Amino acid sequence: MAAPAGVGEVVGAFALTEAEAGSDPSTLTTRAVKDGDEYVIDGAKRFITNAPEADVFMVFARTGGPGSRGISTFLVGGDAPGLKVGPPDAKMGQRGAHTAEVFFDGVRVPASAMVGPEGTGFRTAMASLAHGRLSIAAVCVGLAQRILDETVAYAKERRQGGRAIGEYQLIQALIADSQAELYAGRSMVLEAARAYDAGEDTKLGPSCAKYFCSEMVGRVADRAVQVFGGMGYMRGVPVERFYRDVRLFRIYEGTSQIQQLVIGRHLLR
Repeated sequence: MAAPAGVGEVVGAFALTEAEAGSDPSTLTTRAVKDGDEYVIDGAKRFITNAPEADVFMVFARTGGPGSRGISTFLVGGDAPGLKVGPPDAKMGQRGAHTAEVFFDGVRVPASAMVGPEGTGFRTAMASLAHGRLSIAAVCVGLAQRILDETVAYAKERRQGGRAIGEYQLIQALIADSQAELYAGRSMVLEAARAYDAGEDTKLGPSCAKYFCSEMVGRVADRAVQVFGGMGYMRGVPVERFYRDVRLFRIYEGTSQIQQLVIGRHLLR
């Protein structure tokens, strides 16, 4: 693996999702078979962020039987023989975050490339996803703030009937709803992050925050397009791009429906 020297110069990719193992990664089929002092990896991954630029892949592969306990984690260099990255996906939004398929055809890695003990890969993935869900929730809060700022600025300057549209009560109501939800989302992220850092809650809080904030930013973006009216549907206007970008937050790092299951099962356990 050729890794550039220096801090922040290596691009990594989290290679977990497969075409038939998305919401339930415990069913993944990529395999890593022991061969002497090496493992041979075969399989394919889907929707892998940073894949086109990655210097190293964190690959989750099956080393044992079925289910979550048969999965292990490996670090695989982006220049490893047998590793191939497909063309970047043509997505609705978030086009600055490149994703692609990754194929493993007899990719050999030393046994030392395994991260942690054998069979702990699923646990590693879940811990990474919990942290990622909290991070995504924070991103949603930041983007919701940007969208609301755009909305307020437009409502102040756009005029209809001789008045700024922000003077109309129904426009004010849309803005108020977005501000209230943004306030709730920011408060949720701050408390969830505090509890996560303190080790008090590393699962329920991140799922609640990711679920609420990803849904919240979608509603804030939708209201923004409504306030902008026809202009909000035009390419080149920021809220049009944000409207497309935010849709993905409800899907990756665990869909909203998966968060509902995590939350419900946690409380009923």
